[in-house]
Amino acid sequence: MDKIFEDTVTAFSLKTDSELERAYFLFRMIANEPLVKIGTAMTNFAIKAHLPVEGLIRATVFDHFCGGVNEEDCLPVVDKMYEKGVCSVLDYSVEGKETEDPFDNALAKTLKILDFVKEKDSIPFAVFKPTSFGRFSLYAKVSRAKSLSKKEEQEWQRVINRFDQVCKKAHNLDVSLLIDSEESWMQDAADKVVDGLMATYNKEKTVVFNTLQMYRWDRLDYLKDLHQKALREGFKVGVKVVRGAYMEKENERAIEQEYLSPICKTKKETDTNFDAAVNYIVEHLDTISLFLGTHNETSSYNLIELMGNTKISNNDKRIWFGQLYGMSDHISFNLADRGYNVAKYLPFGPVRDVMPYLIRRAEENTSVAGQTTRELSLLKKERKRRKI
Repeated sequence: MDKIFEDTVTAFSLKTDSELERAYFLFRMIANEPLVKIGTAMTNFAIKAHLPVEGLIRATVFDHFCGGVNEEDCLPVVDKMYEKGVCSVLDYSVEGKETEDPFDNALAKTLKILDFVKEKDSIPFAVFKPTSFGRFSLYAKVSRAKSLSKKEEQEWQRVINRFDQVCKKAHNLDVSLLIDSEESWMQDAADKVVDGLMATYNKEKTVVFNTLQMYRWDRLDYLKDLHQKALREGFKVGVKVVRGAYMEKENERAIEQEYLSPICKTKKETDTNFDAAVNYIVEHLDTISLFLGTHNETSSYNLIELMGNTKISNNDKRIWFGQLYGMSDHISFNLADRGYNVAKYLPFGPVRDVMPYLIRRAEENTSVAGQTTRELSLLKKERKRRKI
C-alpha cells in the first residue's frame, strides 16, 4: 500500500513557516514529561491566581489546539481547512460542572451550534459530552440501577430532555450528532439514553452517533447487540470508534474497588478489538455508519485497505475519518487529498475555561508512546524540506 502519510508537503500545506516552527516548539516541550508537569502546575496556579497569562496561552498552545473563543472566531480556521477538503466538528470544550445552570448553558450552546452549522458543508457534525448535560454522579447512580429520590428522578428526566432536544433539532436540521463517551461506571446510563434516541431519530438516516471506546473488552458485544436491536426495530446505527481516554483511571478504580477491570489487558487486545469493530461495521454498512476517531496510522491504513477490498468509494458518506485539531495533520490532510471524508475536532471556548482540555491534551501526548515522536519527526522533515 502507498504510504501516503509520509507526504509532509500535503500534511503541512496550510502551515506558514512560523506556524510550523510553533508546532515544532510545542511538541518538543510536550515530549519532555517533567516539563509538562511543571508547566501544568504553573498554568493552573496562574489561572487560579487570575494572573494575566491568557495572551501568552492564546498565542501558543491555545491557537495550536483550538479554533477560537467562540463559533465565529473558529470560521477562519474552518474555511481554511475546508479549502483542503478537511471538515470541522465544533467542540465546545468547557468541562462539565455539578450544578444545573451550566447544564442548561451547555444545552443552549449546543443548540446554538446546530443553528450555526446547519448551512455549512464544512461542519457536517455537532458534538457534546454526556456530562455537559448532567451530573457525573447521577449518571453513575443510574448506571448502577440504584433507586433515585424523587428529586433525582426529576433531575434525570431533565438530563434525558436535554439529550432529546439536541437530537430532535439535529434531526430536523439534518446535521449529524456525535455523542462522546466517558468513564465506564457512568456510561451504561448514557448508552441507554443514546440507544433510545437512535431508535427515534435514525429511522431514515444516521443522525445520532454513540462513541465506543474499544479498550473496553465489552464494547464489541455492545455494538453487535445494538445492531441486532436496530434490525428488529428498524433504525440505523451511528458509531464513533476510538481506542479510549481513561485507561489509568479505569484500572486504578478497578483495583481500589476490587472488580474486574473493563479495560483490555494489553494494547494488542485493544487493537484487535478495535479492528474487529471496524470490520463488523464495514460488513454491515447498510445499517451502520462509522466515524473512525484515531491518530493511529495502522488503523487508518487498515480502513483504507478494507474500503478498497470491498469496493467502497473513498467519499462514501457512511465512513468518516476523524482526528483532533493540532495533531496528526499528516493523516487528516493526506486522506482528504485523496478524496476520503475527514473531519477535525475543533475545540473552542474561553481561554480559561478550555485550559483543562489543553492540559489533558499535553498530558495525553506525553503518555502515548510514539505519538509525539512521530509528530516531531514529520515536522522536522518538513522544516528540512523548507530549509527553515
